[in-house]
This record gives sequence, C-alpha cells and structure tokens, in this order.
Amino acid sequence: GMTYVLVIAEIDLSVGSVLGLCSAMLGVALTQWHWPLVAAVGGALATGLLCGAFNGLVSIRWRLPSFIVTLGMLEMARGGAHALTKSQTQYIGSAVEGIAGTPVFGLSLPFLLALVLVIGAQLVLSRTVFGRYMVAVGTNEEAVRLSGIDPRPIKLAVFLIAGFLVALAAIIDTSRFQSANPNAGSGFELQAIAAAVIGGTSLMGGRGSIACTFFGVLIIAVLNSGLAAVGARDETKRLITGLVIVTAVIVDHYRHRLARGRRP
Repeated sequence: GMTYVLVIAEIDLSVGSVLGLCSAMLGVALTQWHWPLVAAVGGALATGLLCGAFNGLVSIRWRLPSFIVTLGMLEMARGGAHALTKSQTQYIGSAVEGIAGTPVFGLSLPFLLALVLVIGAQLVLSRTVFGRYMVAVGTNEEAVRLSGIDPRPIKLAVFLIAGFLVALAAIIDTSRFQSANPNAGSGFELQAIAAAVIGGTSLMGGRGSIACTFFGVLIIAVLNSGLAAVGARDETKRLITGLVIVTAVIVDHYRHRLARGRRP
C-alpha cells in the first residue's frame, strides 16, 4: 500500500495510527458490542477504507499536500483508538486466534496472504492500465491531465487501497496478540516507508516495485533480528535503520541522475 502511494508521488504518514484505530474497532466490537466475528472484521475493514477515503478526498478536493493531510489523520486516528478503547487494551482471547493461527498447507495464513498480495499487487502495477496510470501520475500529473485522463480517481483509489490493506494488517496483528492495543502500530509508517525506499521506490514518484518492497521488508527484518541477536539497544536499532534509509535515498538519487544522463 505504501509503495502505491509513493509511486503516485504522495505519502501516507497515518498508516501506523490507522492500524491502531482498526485494531481498536475490532477489539471493541467483539468485547464490548458483542458483534459476531464477521461483522467485527467488516467494521475494521470499513474503518480502514474510511480513513483512506478521507486522506484521498481531502488531498484531492483542496489540493493539499498528502504529507499534511495524513499527518492530521495520524493524530485523529490515534485519538480515535484511545477514545474507543478508553485507553485500555482490549483482551479478546481465542475469538480471533484462528485468523492468524490457522495453518494452510503447513504455512501460516498471514504469510500466504502476504505472498498472494505481493504477487497480485506487482501484477497490477506492472501489467494493468491502472498500474500504468499510477506510474504516469507520479511521473507528471499535469501531463496526464492534459492527455485527457483525470488523475483524481486514480489517486483516490490508491489511498483507498492503502487504507484497506492497513485494516487487513490490523486484523492480523490483533489476531496474533489476541488483543487490541490503542498504541498498536506506533512507528509502522516509518517502517513501511523504509521498506519501500530500500526496495527502490522513489520518494519523488513514478517508480516502484512491490516485489522489491518485499525484499526491503526482508532486509529490515533481518537487520532488526541481527541487531537484536548481538544485543543492540533499541535506540541503536533506530539509529542504524535511519542511516540505512538515508543511504538508500542517496543511492536512489544518484541512480536517477545516472539514468537521466544516459538518455539520448
């Protein structure tokens, strides 16, 4: 989802807080409102879609930088999560255990779902008209508009996709811990951006790959695991991760300049 947003030359800083809000919605719906699991999952997904719709519509309607809009959503969603849960962790128990704990062909359901999403999203980005439109909007939105294509529905669809996928991640996260924490997802937006940038997605838009983002996720996971194995403290992990992100951006800058220099 973050890769798609970056490809259209936008950014979403709200994904961590929206994950916490969707998790809170799922937890409260099950423990306090006593909704059935299917309805609670639907409520969480709808919450993610509404947050994505807000980010997209406000950015498009008033032509505001998505940085500012999603920064506002970051605060609103976190506040909403605390309001829903009254700042208390909702312990759900086995009601959601089956979502993340059900094995399929000997593999966990979240892993298989992630694999399907990576393959499907990469095909959409590289093999469909919608994917080509995303790249075009990120490369030169004004040129897309002058060619007779309205970029607004494309941008809105991308924010909706991002919101839906955040809600899906919230459901899996809640299932893994069997609880809904209003602080869930803190800092996840930085991890998502880091994974995309390390995978070669340009912060300037117009270029990205879901498959490479997947490898970016693996790099961050291996980096965190390796640092934990050698006993690195949390602040050291964050320092090194930040340096890796900055290095990846600098490398992308020079790679972009080199590619421009080779053009006839």
